[in-house]
Amino acid sequence: MVTLTQNEKRALLILFKDFTNFYNANSISKLLDISHVGAQKIFKRLLEQNLLINRKIGKSIIYKLKLEDDYVRKLIAFLLADEANSFKRWKEEFRELSEKAKIVILYGSVIKNYSKADDIDVMIVIDKKDVKEIDKIIKQKQEILPKSLHAIKLTHKDMIKNLNKKNKALIDIVKNGVVIYGQDKYVEIIKGVTGF
Repeated sequence: MVTLTQNEKRALLILFKDFTNFYNANSISKLLDISHVGAQKIFKRLLEQNLLINRKIGKSIIYKLKLEDDYVRKLIAFLLADEANSFKRWKEEFRELSEKAKIVILYGSVIKNYSKADDIDVMIVIDKKDVKEIDKIIKQKQEILPKSLHAIKLTHKDMIKNLNKKNKALIDIVKNGVVIYGQDKYVEIIKGVTGF
């Protein structure tokens, strides 16, 4: 397995989550708060590790994840799971949902600062046959949680359709949310809607 620095991990997650944008060394350096040269070194190393593909557009070289590679997909799923470990409270809180849902994503202000959040935002990717069971679990959670639970339920097909349409709200959830369950399935969905 490849050994990654914190900035390399962050760069990979940015490229994955913000799949609608193209990134070069200059644009990623601002997000990582590092120098342009430092960003170039990160991209060079990730290219050498066969994790990225690049293309020249004008004078700029842009980078995307090599998601057709099985190793890269598994690595991204691992990085998403690692990110979710920072939200153990919510992993435990929504464990019951994970038994029926394909994917559970926490998003919104609760990620940044729970005490200032008005509600708990969660997106759940489900099979239609599980809607009643999921609704029952959500209702139980709403009765015990100190803040209201705002749940968006989508089927796998609905999520793909809306991502292909570049639905702004869904793109924002993908970009800023934390996948607390179903990282492998989530990576497969994003792989299906990305292009280069």
